[in-house]
Amino acid sequence: SLSLSLPRFASWGGWSREAAGIMSQQLLPTFTAPGMFLADLDVRFDLPSSIINCVAGEHCIDTLEEVEDSKGNNGERGKLMVTNLRLIWLWRKRASLNLSVGFKTINSLSIRNTDSKLRGRTHALYVIAVSGGRRYQFIFTNLVPNTPRLFTTVQAVKRAYDTSWLYREIKLRGALVEEGDLKLLPSEEIYETVHGVANLHRDEGHMGTMVLTNVRLVWFGHMNESYNASIPYIQVTSVGLKPSKFGEVLSVGTRKDSVKMQIGFRIEPLEKLKAVTLRAQRLLQVALACPLYGVFTTTEAQPEPQNQLIVEPSVDDVEIVDTDTTDAFAAYFADSGKDRRTDPEFNEELGLAVEPLRHGVTMASLWAVV
Repeated sequence: SLSLSLPRFASWGGWSREAAGIMSQQLLPTFTAPGMFLADLDVRFDLPSSIINCVAGEHCIDTLEEVEDSKGNNGERGKLMVTNLRLIWLWRKRASLNLSVGFKTINSLSIRNTDSKLRGRTHALYVIAVSGGRRYQFIFTNLVPNTPRLFTTVQAVKRAYDTSWLYREIKLRGALVEEGDLKLLPSEEIYETVHGVANLHRDEGHMGTMVLTNVRLVWFGHMNESYNASIPYIQVTSVGLKPSKFGEVLSVGTRKDSVKMQIGFRIEPLEKLKAVTLRAQRLLQVALACPLYGVFTTTEAQPEPQNQLIVEPSVDDVEIVDTDTTDAFAAYFADSGKDRRTDPEFNEELGLAVEPLRHGVTMASLWAVV
């Protein structure tokens, strides 16, 4: 079975030497994020090994060694990898023949019958995905009989991916704040809270609070907390100082495949602005070195297939004695839907009127039950 959970993140002292080196760097005029392959946002075919293997922040949750791509490679054995970002199918004979289906592109998952050249008529996982304006259908058949592992794993990880979108997507005007405090995501940690930050979006100055965490940059207004923005680091393209008609500001740019925008934040005095910008640049660099996508799992021992569960026959240490004695408990069993209402009759042993006994049952045997 598969259980989904989120791990606790260590403090800065527990990060790698690379992260520690980043945190000691000096302020850059503008830090521009390098281009990233966001594996969950696309459908790709025949990728090179550098991309088909897990990218930064991606980890393999489960690997099914015997899976057929019944849609495009019917009759060919392959391997299906389920990661926290996508489904990866690799042909056994040549790994360069592969496909990658990001969870963001998947519209529906269903279990239906299909015709497999290796298993015949059987159940398969149908995946409908949309990418680049095109609609794709994939059919994966587990060649190992009597196991629902393919269906349960993919559905569980997809559900966990869908419910953790705040780690990966920009959210504007959401329910992010409660009574002046940021609602933290599981395992999210706050590294700096800056009050008196003006949001200059659309050249309008709204005073508020900026919160820098290990996952995202968040700003919310003082007068109206619902006027806010949550920007995960994996959506940020640049962080730096930029001149404006309000003076020098902290400028944050985001990716065009998301909510593309350039937001300026005014912080006074200048020394404080530079310190906050430096902290934001460091957090962004560390986050991009090992992105936190929000889907983490722990796997438990997989149950054995039914065809491997063999129960040895056992012989009960009981001797069966065949006698003519009637079981007393049978007198209490109801007749199958028949109405046996009869008039009572006098019983000499009890000196009372009782219901007539069934054939073969004596008053002495009834007393034996007690």
